[in-house]
Amino acid sequence: MSHFLLRWQFTAASARMMTEKPHDRAAMGKTLVEGFGGKLHSYFFALGDFDGVAICEFPDHVAATACSMTLASSGGFSRVETIPLLTPQEAEAAMKKARDTKTAYRAPNA
Repeated sequence: MSHFLLRWQFTAASARMMTEKPHDRAAMGKTLVEGFGGKLHSYFFALGDFDGVAICEFPDHVAATACSMTLASSGGFSRVETIPLLTPQEAEAAMKKARDTKTAYRAPNA
């Protein structure tokens, strides 16, 4: 399973509803992620550009994208982003592949 960072901004209407009727959003996030065959590792509310973040695992990019599309189409969010994450081992494998793979690529300024 691959890891992903999900982050979101609530709409004003969603924020208003949560202050009027506080409830556990992490439980709803877990239900959503598991519905796409994933696992929710952590769920946080955040301050700054995004109102919340979650670390999840999904069986593949298709499942992660479907989950993200479900969030985005719900009307409860003004912004949803899904960012693939690599484990240290996956990053090391990518570094080795970059080192070992020879291509004819040339930078635009070369």
